[in-house]
Amino acid sequence: MLTLASAEAGLRALSPDRRYGRVVAVRGALIEVEGLAGAAQIGSRIRVASPGGTVEAEVTGLDRGIAHCLPFSDPQGIASGARADIAAGQFALRPSTAWLGRMIDGLGRPVDGKGVLLAGAVPRPIKAMPPLASARARVGAKIETGVRALDIFAPLCLGQRLGLFAGSGVGKSTLLSMLARWTQCDVAVIGLIGERGREVQEFVEDDLGPDGLARSVVVVATSDEPALMRRQAAWTTLAVAEYFRDQGLNVLCLMDSVTRFAMAQREIGLASGEPPATKGYTPTVFAELPRLLERAGPGLAGQGSITGLFTVLVDGDDHNEPVADAVRGILDGHVVITRRIAERGRYPAIDVLKSVSRTLPHAHSEEENLVRLAARRTLSTYGDMEEMVRLGAYRTGASAEVDQAVLLAPRIEALLNQSKNERGHAGEAFAALAAIMEGPEPDEDAL
Repeated sequence: MLTLASAEAGLRALSPDRRYGRVVAVRGALIEVEGLAGAAQIGSRIRVASPGGTVEAEVTGLDRGIAHCLPFSDPQGIASGARADIAAGQFALRPSTAWLGRMIDGLGRPVDGKGVLLAGAVPRPIKAMPPLASARARVGAKIETGVRALDIFAPLCLGQRLGLFAGSGVGKSTLLSMLARWTQCDVAVIGLIGERGREVQEFVEDDLGPDGLARSVVVVATSDEPALMRRQAAWTTLAVAEYFRDQGLNVLCLMDSVTRFAMAQREIGLASGEPPATKGYTPTVFAELPRLLERAGPGLAGQGSITGLFTVLVDGDDHNEPVADAVRGILDGHVVITRRIAERGRYPAIDVLKSVSRTLPHAHSEEENLVRLAARRTLSTYGDMEEMVRLGAYRTGASAEVDQAVLLAPRIEALLNQSKNERGHAGEAFAALAAIMEGPEPDEDAL
């Protein structure tokens, strides 16, 4: 029997009002809603009625009583005067270990046709703050990536954040698939941001494989999806990684690519009326990049870590373009993949002279550093004289150092060459490199 006390408790639990507004304009992807003054906040969720069903949107700007909203799906069919209801609270995810082996979209919904996702008990904000800098653990020990060029010249450590900088079509995605399969970790969270739709299944089935997928969560937002969904997928990738980090696990977070996240944020900013700055990128792009990337790294004491590998698609092979320049200053190292090396047929096309890991020299032993530095000097010397050697302008015997580089550099390049199904081992790679560097001196009688 309903008592007065229970009825009063039920009434108190209800929201005192249910606010809704009306669509007054649709400008491209931007939906303007009137009537939500005092209720709508930046980040609030809006549900707009349309003939094809409800369209979910997010408030991205407020201007004199008008809420500027961007949709998570195609806004086609939305009419002027359509009702727009505001949802209670901010959007949050409920990740769980049942998400391993699954593919989800930026809103945490399954997209792999394997049924409903089992939600976790505790909601997590999709846009969280990174751990306090003063309370974070330090970067951990070196881990193997299975890629010889990286294990020798740009080593990766637990909790480190490394950027992969490359133009289009030079093997960036192939290198990422090698890292996804072979890098030591407990769990992998992979964000495919703005990826080509046809490549998603190829990456999951061919590159990642059943074993790799079993320890992974894949977040997908293809290039045809709205900018808001592409940005959301990047945030979701880090939110899921943070969940597993808080379980005490060492997480590998792969994101392809940060550039497409920046492009999505640029679209959102321009639609909201932000002024364009460098190369059309709005100021919020350069504010959001560190907020996203700083979420990766070591956790607090007693937690796990998020080792981040973020790809950056450089525009026109310009490695100093604004997004690449900003990301390089945030991360703990950068790996440069160049078209010149790819055209020579050496894959992965990593330019070891331009790649830097900020965990060096401490990540390697003293003996490994000696071998690495000797190999770098040899490659640098050969790089300086390569054009003259090919043109026949260099006279053999003019410099013993150059003669040594001409002899050893091709052997080092052969060691760094690696197919996508060939897994390398750091110990064996260093032993092979040491044997090359201790090779025979040039035969003076033959010079």
